[in-house]
Amino acid sequence: MEVKKKRSYKEKLTWFIYKSDGLIFTKDIVAEGIPKSYLAELAKKGELERIAQGAYLKSDALNDKMYTLQHRKPAIIFSHDTALYLHDLSDRDPVTYSITVPVGYNTKKLLAEGLIVFSIKKELVEIGLTQLATSFGRKIKAYNMERTICDIIRSRNKMDIAILTDALKRYVKRKDKNIPLLMEYSEIFRTTKLLNNYLEVLL
Repeated sequence: MEVKKKRSYKEKLTWFIYKSDGLIFTKDIVAEGIPKSYLAELAKKGELERIAQGAYLKSDALNDKMYTLQHRKPAIIFSHDTALYLHDLSDRDPVTYSITVPVGYNTKKLLAEGLIVFSIKKELVEIGLTQLATSFGRKIKAYNMERTICDIIRSRNKMDIAILTDALKRYVKRKDKNIPLLMEYSEIFRTTKLLNNYLEVLL
């Protein structure tokens, strides 16, 4: 009986690894009723690699770092230059990810991981929140184009100004741009004057 049950767990885990493209998380495995010891067993055999706390990757799979980070830290939102890249408003593939969290969130561990962390009032966190796809096609939380542009303007002293200029040039050429929404956000985030200065030149 025990042998049959053990085989069942292994079969379930093998299927779970397959359907998740080789990237799995301990909490998901536990939710499926599979003991964590089976992950440790596969890691010991070299079939899985522990890439972060609670995260494992199949030995022949590619690591979707953004999705892994999002899954481990559900409160984070990809923002600023990282969001620009996701929206194809920048060619600069972020070596270090920029994220936004609500004020009060403990950022110590995030900073220790080398992330660029921005904090915002809780009532402003969800403005412009959307879902975007990583290069692997998995969904992550990020800000829309209009919110991201306002964030970049607000944080311009901490960033390369060329990133902002290039992003705005690309944005005004986009068919899916939403200037009224951009202006609405600029009022909320107090970037209207600076935004108008840029847009007067580009539009």
